[in-house]
Amino acid sequence: MGANRPDIILKDFRQKSCPLINMIISIDMNVSVKTYQKLNKYKDLEIEISKTWNLKTEITPVVIGAKGMIAKGTDCCLSQIQENLNMEEIQKIVLIGTAHILRKILSM
Repeated sequence: MGANRPDIILKDFRQKSCPLINMIISIDMNVSVKTYQKLNKYKDLEIEISKTWNLKTEITPVVIGAKGMIAKGTDCCLSQIQENLNMEEIQKIVLIGTAHILRKILSM
């Protein structure tokens, strides 16, 4: 098995579900490529967890570009996990982080 550690695992034994959430920040050009890569990377882990724990698993890659670009359908995937997640706030956090990195590099 190639991948064995997603960023967040939410086990809900009442609803018999276990979403696997992976957060990725990449350059804006690679947002859709990274989404596809993460879905493939964690497919074996998804199958293994569903067999072992007898839970319905689903991989949710949250891919955001360094300038705030998101993959198509990312906001829908996040709303399935929790309804009050605000994509604009997540994009704002990513942009602030990118600005912080740029300031740090340019001040050297």
